[in-house]
Amino acid sequence: MKVIGPLAVLAFLVLVPVNWTGETLEGVKNLAYNDIDKLSISNVPDGSKRFWVHIVMSYVFALWTFYVLYVEYKEVAAMRLRYLASENRRPDQFTVLVRNVPPDPDETVSEHIEHFFRVNHPDSYLSHQVVYNANKLAKLVQKKKSLQNWYTYYLNKYERTSKRPTTRTGFGGVVGTKVDAIDYYSSEIQKLSEAEALGREKVLSDPKAIVRAAFVSFKSRWAAAVCAQTQLSHNPTIWLTEWAPEPRDVYWRNLAIPYFDLTIRRLLMAIALFFLIFFFMIPIAFVQSLANIEGIEKVFPFLTPLIETKSVRSFIQGFLPGIVLKIFLILLPTILMMMSKVEGFSSRSSLDRRSAGKYHLFLLVNVFLGSIITGTAFQQLKTFLHQPPTEIPKTVGESIPMKATFFITYTMVDGWAGIAAEILRLVPLVIFHLKNMFLVKTEQDREEAMDPGCLNFATYEPKIQFYFLLGLVYSAVTPVLLPFVIIFFAFSYVVFRHQVINVYDQRYESGGSFWPDVHRRLLIGLLISQFLLMGLLSTKNIEKSTIALLPLPILTIWFHVYCKGRFQSAFVRFSLQDAMTKDTLERATEPNLNLRAYLKDAYVHPVFKGRSHFDSPLLVPDEENNTLVLTRRSS
Repeated sequence: MKVIGPLAVLAFLVLVPVNWTGETLEGVKNLAYNDIDKLSISNVPDGSKRFWVHIVMSYVFALWTFYVLYVEYKEVAAMRLRYLASENRRPDQFTVLVRNVPPDPDETVSEHIEHFFRVNHPDSYLSHQVVYNANKLAKLVQKKKSLQNWYTYYLNKYERTSKRPTTRTGFGGVVGTKVDAIDYYSSEIQKLSEAEALGREKVLSDPKAIVRAAFVSFKSRWAAAVCAQTQLSHNPTIWLTEWAPEPRDVYWRNLAIPYFDLTIRRLLMAIALFFLIFFFMIPIAFVQSLANIEGIEKVFPFLTPLIETKSVRSFIQGFLPGIVLKIFLILLPTILMMMSKVEGFSSRSSLDRRSAGKYHLFLLVNVFLGSIITGTAFQQLKTFLHQPPTEIPKTVGESIPMKATFFITYTMVDGWAGIAAEILRLVPLVIFHLKNMFLVKTEQDREEAMDPGCLNFATYEPKIQFYFLLGLVYSAVTPVLLPFVIIFFAFSYVVFRHQVINVYDQRYESGGSFWPDVHRRLLIGLLISQFLLMGLLSTKNIEKSTIALLPLPILTIWFHVYCKGRFQSAFVRFSLQDAMTKDTLERATEPNLNLRAYLKDAYVHPVFKGRSHFDSPLLVPDEENNTLVLTRRSS
């Protein structure tokens, strides 16, 4: 709103009168247009000096966008630094995630990690927690939790009716042998409990279950910052360090992936993303080819009498193809999130950031470039084939602004649908009663029904940036569409502000670390708008228009590089000065703080929480102060 609002005012004051008085569309034969099209750049005659107004205003729009984004970047960076300086103590401030620990023939992974850090960080190393591959055990625990919920449900039912409930042992409790439900689930829970205990012991005793990674904790924030931001070994491929995510942000399933596999996984997912983005219409077209009368009759000939009825035939021809595409677009964010998980990122915030980047690229290529640029090219090709050469220059370049109305209408429908879905969340009581009526069986189900969820950053952020792209592209071409973009942003602001403050739960806290990605994608949208305007004016017979507009993308790239160098370090590094300040203040205010006890269970896998297996032996003072490090190495 800060960017598009002033642009709309300037465009209506300067560009709309220039476009309206052009009176070009009225002179083109066999061209369908309306009064809204007269407000676009299409109404300005070719070769007119009026186009220099659009060129000058494009510079004004770019400079205003630079100013707003610079101020916003500066403010977000300052907010992040204030947050890091004032936040309460958290385990991730003292902890570093160490990956690709090299194997040692004489020591276990845990012993090797302790040996390495007690030698190389003798004054600051505190403790460590190795990472276990407990994914199978986690599935057992989750299955047991589900069965306990069903056991509670049938037990409550028995207490209400005094009649022993029954169930079936097959899929979904609807097929298989009929048995007593309480006895059945009790025996299944007992079996899973035994399997869980065996699985836990197997994980703890099996060396192959130990991943060559660990969460290493230090005695101070300063020491953790030094370790996280420096190279620990002369070999840059081992002892790799990064800041540990906060405990609730850790995606434990991916920590079990060997570090070497991550590169291969990300390469394969990059190839898959390329085919998904650039060839996604092929499978959709195939499915839609089946979603017609002839295709269905060919695959399912026994349905021919039903399909030939008038109502069914109308439904298939009018709705089914569009429904197929809409279902795919609904499933798309889930598919992209699954791809990000396959890539092996170790935190939920990283998964959201990567999925948002993929979704933004998909919208940019398929929805924007595919719908406007490609569609415009085919529309012009058709014009060239059916018009004499003397008429072609009159229609070249007019398809983008004239297609804008239809495109904005289509995308606005999708945007308003998203806002409407969020507005429904404003009435959580209604949603709760619907879940309570159809889904709730036990108190656990009731708690899950009351869970409002969290902000789906990976889906909403790219969509909002997509409308920002539309506003920038059409600000100099069809400014009459800017009020609709502003209205969309205004409703989005009201709805999401309420949702974030009053409804959504927060899964993790990243301290504004997503902003550099947001800033980069906004500038990508600005670059696209500049190149499209450059191409559009090149068809209008304006001398030196390309040369006049060429500095714009260069300025945009320079602005991005400048902001990256000026502010991005605040989002990827933690200054040693701030770390030392917080450590000194904490030592003065809490001199008796037992940091080891505070960090003891912070990074224990959830399936082991509260288990005595992870009671780390406390180092005695003599051992902590000893300059000699015990080792089992024979050399």
